[in-house]
Order: sequence, then C-alpha cells, then structure tokens
Amino acid sequence: MGGALLPPEEAGPDDVVLAWAGTDAVAVRLPQLADSLDHILAAMERGHGKPLADLDRRTKQEIVRALEARGAFSVRHGVETVAVALGVSRFTVYNYLNRERES
Repeated sequence: MGGALLPPEEAGPDDVVLAWAGTDAVAVRLPQLADSLDHILAAMERGHGKPLADLDRRTKQEIVRALEARGAFSVRHGVETVAVALGVSRFTVYNYLNRERES
C-alpha cells in the first residue's frame, strides 16, 4: 500500500509507532488515502494486464464493487479518480454502485 518505515524518533503525529518488549522499535508512515487509491488502481491494472479503461463493462463493474469494499469511495475525489481510470463518467460509476446496492 506504499507505507514507509522510519526510526521511531522521527515519527510524526500521524505515524504509527510499533513497540517490541516495551521499547519503540519502528514507526510506520502510511500514505495518504488518495495515494493508496492510486496504488490500488495500478495494482488492478497490472493484475488485468492492460489499462482498466480497456476492460469490458462487466469487469469494470466488478472492479467498482471491489473498490467499494476497500473503501475507495470514502476518499475525496474517489469516484472521479476511479472514473478516469476506468474511462467512464462519474455518472457511470454511480450507476455501478447503485446497481450493486439494489441487488
């Protein structure tokens, strides 16, 4: 997901410090959620072996369902980011989401 490890003394307020036997061992800096969405989309594209925009409609719908399960649409501009990656409109992404909820 693109996190980074750093010494615990360099941890910021949003970093997660992990301790071992009562001693701070390492800090983990998680990426911003928007960056994570880009990583997820890139991984999906690699998994399909071609740009997401080149996939058929059914596969795009499956991708939208998988992304919704991962919380992709709680990210600011998540729908827009996914729409661009899939080569569809925001309206189409919303239709895919609504279709799943009605099933």
